[in-house]
Amino acid sequence: MAGVLNSQITDRWAIYNADAMDVMAEMPDESIHASIYSPPFAGLYIYSSNDRDVSNARNYDEFREHYGMFVRELFRLTKPGRLTAVHAAPIPDGNTGRDRLFDFPGDVIRLHEELGWDWIARHAIWKEPLSVRLRTMQHNLSHKTIVDDAAAGGVASADELLIFRKPGSGDPVTHPTGLDFYAGSEPVPSALERYRGHTGKQTENRFSQWVWRHYASSVWDDIRPEHVLPFRDSRDEDDEKHVHPLQLDVIARFVQLRTRPGEVVLTPFMGVGSEVYESVRLGRIGIGIELKPSYYVQAERNLAAVDEEVAEHPSLLDVAEGLA
Repeated sequence: MAGVLNSQITDRWAIYNADAMDVMAEMPDESIHASIYSPPFAGLYIYSSNDRDVSNARNYDEFREHYGMFVRELFRLTKPGRLTAVHAAPIPDGNTGRDRLFDFPGDVIRLHEELGWDWIARHAIWKEPLSVRLRTMQHNLSHKTIVDDAAAGGVASADELLIFRKPGSGDPVTHPTGLDFYAGSEPVPSALERYRGHTGKQTENRFSQWVWRHYASSVWDDIRPEHVLPFRDSRDEDDEKHVHPLQLDVIARFVQLRTRPGEVVLTPFMGVGSEVYESVRLGRIGIGIELKPSYYVQAERNLAAVDEEVAEHPSLLDVAEGLA
């Protein structure tokens, strides 16, 4: 495949060190069931010096044009009636202590709608303010700011998972025995365990209903913030400090709820492989594409550990195989 620097292809995943636009261009129409990814946040971080890196756009109009190419290509690749999920967040216009916020998630929604997608869901992912302050050193997010001038105080803006559907009808995403596991920080009430995998009337499946109420909420305050794949070794010396990979709980919820075992899940901004890893762990086929070589190498390491993870938690794969 032209432009691919490295690749690893198995019967459960395919990952490429390449420009995603090159790889996606060679994929057939309507060949994926879903996609989930975190795009570069416009103007916030620079991930590499590669002139094909979307984060290196010279201005926001150029970023929007380049990112729109990905959105169009994902539309072409997605089966009718199926979904794409985008991780986004509001972006500050600086770090002076009196900064404005740019509604990046809102712009992502408008761009998808312009290019034919239907916007169907928006989950806000809660973040603890002090931990955000300590990690980002955001000037307006400190107690001192409130003491000195509360008018300049900021907030720990929620991350957001935006979900879009391609118009049309296709194979439904069915859950014959409901939702069989929960990805999050809350303890599942022990009394509900006997309903896990319930094969009778699903109106009686109290386990699945408990999970669904968490997943269907517009505010996810039960995501484990540090439940992420290893990523520190992937940084180059000249990297800017940037946010953690997308939490595995977020990925697991989308993959579990919105796809079926054996289906294909794509991520065009793979990073260290989180979306591919979690998709494969849950019995799906993962495809990931990453431009930056150091991130790709870390993704290879992380995927090498997926079988070990399944061995430690075999019930997850058992559930996936039982529904396939």
